[in-house]
Amino acid sequence: MSREELTRLTGNGNGECGKDDCPNVYRTSNGSFVVQGDLSRAFMPPEGEGLVEIPESVLREAVRVLGW
Repeated sequence: MSREELTRLTGNGNGECGKDDCPNVYRTSNGSFVVQGDLSRAFMPPEGEGLVEIPESVLREAVRVLGW
């Protein structure tokens, strides 16, 4: 899956990052989510998974865009 196939929910110019590459939430065509953020080493996730850390404001923006 490429970035162009995702719907970007956050960071479209209204938040602290504007349009730069920083923590973001994307929605896939099948309704799941892809999260971009700083790598976290809080614990070791299972193989094939990763941990990222994003600010609360990014999640709030994604929820607002989705109308939840």
